[in-house]
Amino acid sequence: MSKKKILVIEDEKPLINALSAKLQNEGFQVVEANDGKSGLKAALKHKPDLILLDIILPKMDGIGILENLRENAWGKSAKVIILTNLSDWDSTKKAVNLNVHDYLVKSDWNIKDVVKKVKSKLK
Repeated sequence: MSKKKILVIEDEKPLINALSAKLQNEGFQVVEANDGKSGLKAALKHKPDLILLDIILPKMDGIGILENLRENAWGKSAKVIILTNLSDWDSTKKAVNLNVHDYLVKSDWNIKDVVKKVKSKLK
């Protein structure tokens, strides 16, 4: 069975490193992007099984990535979990309207929680 592919789009280097290491230890293949434009490009190129997406990113924010993804034939149904420091309702609402599969506020979770979420979404 081939490894499930996870795309992590996150601009905080310590966080992307920690998430990647943990996901790889759990048997996932990980693709990383540290800004919105390269994240969108990586998503469309690699067609990951799941995307962990930060909202506040350089070059294009997470909502912009989601809007672009949802206009793409493959991206319409791509599984996305939002990771953000924002707890403001506007971004949450926009993300939910763009059919995200989950929404995690960074201060509320640890890496084990994220891995658990990823596994449950890929079942």
